[in-house]
Amino acid sequence: MKNQVVLYARVSSTLEGRQSYSRQILELTEFATRNDYHIVKIFAEKVSGTKKNEDRPALMQMIDFVKNNNIQKVLCLECSRIGRSLIDCLTVIQTLTENKVSLLIVNNNLETLDEKGNVNPITQLVLNVMFSFSNMEKQLILDRVQSGYKNYRANGGKVGRKIGYTKTDEAMRAEYMEELKLLRKNISLRNIYKITGTSLNTLQKLKKII
Repeated sequence: MKNQVVLYARVSSTLEGRQSYSRQILELTEFATRNDYHIVKIFAEKVSGTKKNEDRPALMQMIDFVKNNNIQKVLCLECSRIGRSLIDCLTVIQTLTENKVSLLIVNNNLETLDEKGNVNPITQLVLNVMFSFSNMEKQLILDRVQSGYKNYRANGGKVGRKIGYTKTDEAMRAEYMEELKLLRKNISLRNIYKITGTSLNTLQKLKKII
């Protein structure tokens, strides 16, 4: 059967309860229907994009499935759903390519293989540029936040909370807005600590609030 595809959707586990992969699946299903693709199986998971490929069960199951079931394409909504880093994303693409399976990134209209099964060099170039800009943006955010905290401390500001005082979740959200923003961007606790000076214990509590 021609045009046999599988769908892959992922949302971050750090935003569990606030994100659902149902929207991704709906959009991918509608796209497949419009293009006369036959959906053989759907793979979806809630897991941080910072996790290595081997620590993402649904991704590993999807790769194993397409290897053994004559699948032509894998559909995903965005390249960031496959992996947050260029290396992880390219590793998945290489494995799919070796098995003559094309990755179709719907929102960017990018496909890794052409109709003849040859590698699409334009897609590789675009993905490299996209990930380069993404990494640059993350570094700019870190630099801005770090600069802001240095200026705050230089003017007598203090970061942290008083000993023996227990704050409500709402109070914690109000006081640690920048830390929460960084947590939602999947920046590691140790890096946030280096930027803000907020203790790892407090950051762990903030992560639970999210």
